[in-house]
Amino acid sequence: MVKRSQSIVSGFRVARRTTQAFVVCSLLTGLLSGCAAVHVPDYRRPEAPVKSSWSRLPLSAASATEAISPEWWQEFGDPYLDSLVAKAIAENVDLKVLAARITVANAQIAEVRAGALPSADIAAGTAQQNTTGHPFSQQYNVGGRVLWDIDIWGAVEKGVEGQRAEFHATEADWRAGYLQIVADVSTTYFQILEYDEQIDRQQHALSDNEQILAIDETLHSNGLLSDSDVLRQRAELSRLTKELVELHRNRDVTENALATLLGVPAGQFKIPPDRLQGRVQVPTVAATLPLDLLSRRPDVVAAEFRVLEAHDLMGQARLAQLPTVSLTGQAGGASVALNALLKAFTVGLMPSIDIPAFNPGVKAHIKTTEAQIKVAEESYRRTVIAAFEEVENALVNLEAHRREREELQQQVAQLQAVSEQTKTQLQAGVVTQLQVFEDERSLLAAQLALLDCHEQMLSDTVTLYKALGGGWAPTEVANARR
Repeated sequence: MVKRSQSIVSGFRVARRTTQAFVVCSLLTGLLSGCAAVHVPDYRRPEAPVKSSWSRLPLSAASATEAISPEWWQEFGDPYLDSLVAKAIAENVDLKVLAARITVANAQIAEVRAGALPSADIAAGTAQQNTTGHPFSQQYNVGGRVLWDIDIWGAVEKGVEGQRAEFHATEADWRAGYLQIVADVSTTYFQILEYDEQIDRQQHALSDNEQILAIDETLHSNGLLSDSDVLRQRAELSRLTKELVELHRNRDVTENALATLLGVPAGQFKIPPDRLQGRVQVPTVAATLPLDLLSRRPDVVAAEFRVLEAHDLMGQARLAQLPTVSLTGQAGGASVALNALLKAFTVGLMPSIDIPAFNPGVKAHIKTTEAQIKVAEESYRRTVIAAFEEVENALVNLEAHRREREELQQQVAQLQAVSEQTKTQLQAGVVTQLQVFEDERSLLAAQLALLDCHEQMLSDTVTLYKALGGGWAPTEVANARR
């Protein structure tokens, strides 16, 4: 009992001396901290171009709106498209990879935060020694150690904030990937339906040209048509057949691409043949479109979060110039007898101070992080510039294709009237069957051009919705710290 009391008294003396030493270390640390340039300025959004208005707006009678519907693809009025988008959101592999990266980034926040927490080690063992001329000896030992690097200046917390910014950036990456997948599914589906309609019209054209060839061969057999005219028609028939084969190939390849977007092995997913026009309608785009792309577009938001991350890592690097205080606590015992191992137990506590301000590697790391901020800021500006270009191009294309559609609709209507008149004249014996086929060929070309313009307007609308942020709510990066 006397020995144990003496051990306790000795422990109190050690603790008192440790406290005194820690106070001295803290004072020394405070004095040294004034010698280092560790000021970390508040974060501000990097300067980037802004717009007060869009140069072109779609001409429509729609009421003004402040935002796009989060389910904007439903405005195309095709339930089957809605089901494809839902399947892609649930099963797309690329989207799952982005979601997994969010989980990794979130776990890394705790990993960085652990740098400010104490760590403990416990060990036990035995040492045996047998020396010639000496008796065999054996010693048992057990001990533990606690290490704590005290985050006095918040350097670790700065690292945590930086990793949290990366976490938010990966969330924005997922939203950007989400928009891209929805856009790709929509445009790919439109292309498949366009191929279906082109195939249908091409088959009709092929049938008409087979009739033309039959007429040409009859005329040729009667000596009313030259060999070159028949060969020319046969060549035309071969061209149409080749184009039909190419249309089928393009449809199959595009269908495989859609299957991959849906997370299904290529070849195991089929789209029922249908017509694009009449099934998928071009939605009316609002006359007022949101301008706040900097806080609405996921890729711009992700780029700004990475600027914030670089800013936090620069702050952490600057704080690393300051002295750090560490506490090391040790306790353990050793004995030649196992049952006496805990009778002589030693406890110790040792504070230490590290002064890295004189380490040239620390200052070099600061310069590196400052340069990385510049890289992140320029990447942010590049993303902003690209966003404005994407919106403006979508508006330009949508307006141009709208005007083209108006002209094509008039052309188709005029050629349909001509075709009807020619058929009437055929019945009256004024024109030949060949003239009727030629007029129908011209009508078919105009109809295919109108079909292509319709698909382009659909794709332009998808691009515009995606470019404007796709209905995601605005995000203020500076206020996103948690």
